[in-house]
Amino acid sequence: MVMSRGQNAGRSHNIQIDNMSFERLEAFKYLGTTLTEQNSIQEQIKCRLKSGNACYYSVQNLFFFSLLSKNLKIKIYRTIILPVVLYGCETLSLIMREEHRLRVFENRALRTFGPKMDEVIEEWRKLHNEGLNDL
Repeated sequence: MVMSRGQNAGRSHNIQIDNMSFERLEAFKYLGTTLTEQNSIQEQIKCRLKSGNACYYSVQNLFFFSLLSKNLKIKIYRTIILPVVLYGCETLSLIMREEHRLRVFENRALRTFGPKMDEVIEEWRKLHNEGLNDL
């Protein structure tokens, strides 16, 4: 991939090395990471979340299985789903919007662990974000 400062610098030209011509790409995947011409991480986060959703839905029936404890379900989440979503993210400098997208995915996945019994009003209620952070 050719990186340049100008918006249209060299857009129409292919790269030639010796007698071989290489197609110019705007984005490609290398070692699980999507590299773009603008070097933005939005595509990479989008691909990671898509992979995380696929992984989540493949083990979703385990989360609704009532014989498994909540701690075991959390361990399944941490060992199977979370590494898929966060692979390669330790080298990214996240902006608030991308961090928010990752947090929304995490909260949605953790919310499937079920409602919580509220002792004060003695009714079931949906887990709020504070309760999800405690998980």
